[in-house]
Amino acid sequence: MEKLVIRTEVNTLISGFLKDTFYSQIGVLVDENTRKSCYSVIQNQLPAHKLIEIPAGEENKTLETCTKVWEQLTENKFDRHSLLIILGGGVLGDLGGFCAATYKRGIDFLLIPTTLLAQVDASIGGKLGIDFQHYKNHIGVFQEPVSTQISPIFLETLPERELRSGFAEVIKHCLISDRAMWETISSRSLKDQDWNVLIKHSAEFKLSVIRQDPKEKGLRKILNFGHTIGHAIESYFLDHNERLFHGEAIAVGMICESYIGFKKEMISRSDLDQISNFISKIYGKVNLPEVDLIITLMAQDKKNKGNKILMALTEGIGKAVWDIEVSREEIEEALRGYASIQT
Repeated sequence: MEKLVIRTEVNTLISGFLKDTFYSQIGVLVDENTRKSCYSVIQNQLPAHKLIEIPAGEENKTLETCTKVWEQLTENKFDRHSLLIILGGGVLGDLGGFCAATYKRGIDFLLIPTTLLAQVDASIGGKLGIDFQHYKNHIGVFQEPVSTQISPIFLETLPERELRSGFAEVIKHCLISDRAMWETISSRSLKDQDWNVLIKHSAEFKLSVIRQDPKEKGLRKILNFGHTIGHAIESYFLDHNERLFHGEAIAVGMICESYIGFKKEMISRSDLDQISNFISKIYGKVNLPEVDLIITLMAQDKKNKGNKILMALTEGIGKAVWDIEVSREEIEEALRGYASIQT
């Protein structure tokens, strides 16, 4: 199981790990944003290494970008005893980890997540992959990093929209596991959240779930709450060359899937209103022009079985269940319900 390290200070973030290990070569994978804003934070802790830079953004989470990473590893004669350090958010972690896990049948990789989204969710659990034909994370593997090293200091480099995107996964973790923490976060604005507490809460919760179900055969599926509809919405906007951040799409997904839970009598009207009102206050409202196409995209969701669309839904606030079959009609009604929300 991966080693998770959370430190407010970064001057020894990875030097301790490298002191106790030997690698024939070390690569550091960045994008143009993390090279400018984050690389200098860890640079002095590193021995000799090769810096590999790729373009930022979900639109670059493709096989073509993987090819460029594999080419650089090959040209620099990285062998199976090499280490790839991935310094970035969820896109870089997914793609970089996938490249490492498949290069020469697998080399070690270490994650240093730099966005809130990656720190509380994407960097934990060993899910790696790339988008394919506009389907999110369609090609990928399970492979855990040798270590995930988290420092809240990197959040200081983030624009507010990136911070807000990551907060969606914090909200999700509270809704599926901890009503008391939900009451805490939902009583505060985005700028008044205690990130040190929330990063630790989310990271440790997700890790505890993964330890019980590393390959997503059962319990781990609760982490997909908000993601069946959310991923389809994210894929829709990616296909139409419009930028919608992951957390922004998941926020819509959580409102819609909570509505489905309400219609199935799994949550109360009061709980639904709490969830919808708080999420709408933080994220505003997304215009969803092609409901039929969004539902069609859900047919490719990895949680489905046969022709059945399966979701993780909450039972009240603070508990979740998985593999709940949902009909097209229920999804259409939920999307229309979202469209009628007044913000």
